[in-house]
Amino acid sequence: MIARLHGKVAAVGQDSLVVDVGGVGYRVRVPRSVLEEVRGTGDTVTLHTHLHVRENELTLYGCSSEDELGLFETLLSVSGIGPRSAMNIVSNVPVETLREAVARGDAGALARLPGVGKRTAERLVAELKGKLGTAAASPLGTLSAGDAEVIAALTALGYSVAEAQQALAGLPPAGSLPLEERIRLALRSFAQE
Repeated sequence: MIARLHGKVAAVGQDSLVVDVGGVGYRVRVPRSVLEEVRGTGDTVTLHTHLHVRENELTLYGCSSEDELGLFETLLSVSGIGPRSAMNIVSNVPVETLREAVARGDAGALARLPGVGKRTAERLVAELKGKLGTAAASPLGTLSAGDAEVIAALTALGYSVAEAQQALAGLPPAGSLPLEERIRLALRSFAQE
């Protein structure tokens, strides 16, 4: 199995990179966070990878951290979640936000992710309870449901997790304003930069 790749970016696709390792180009499907970190071809990257084997296809999936890859592989254990769905979730929600939503049993927050419906969100909560560890490991501390929703909304709009977290830090506490107003203020902070 290919567990890690370290090499130069030879090409950047919509959802993948071609990483040149010793003259061999590996196409790796990656989350949006990895694509945002890459400045272009020639960049050196290290990806923790998962080789997905199907009858007629070998597909390599990669993440920038072992924690993110662990989340991806844990998502694959949920019935009905394949590698593309798992990568979509990893692309749209930070690891700590997903941990928090699962710990709270908040299927509604997960259902707002692109490509995740109500039934899938409920299945994620039911099957991942106890598998993702505790949310206390989060660098943001414990996120409230409102904060998790703001981060999920901003990442769904195309902002990176880091940008969403930075915008969240400048907002009034959850509960003091309606969710829509907090998202509006976060978007306004991006426009002021």
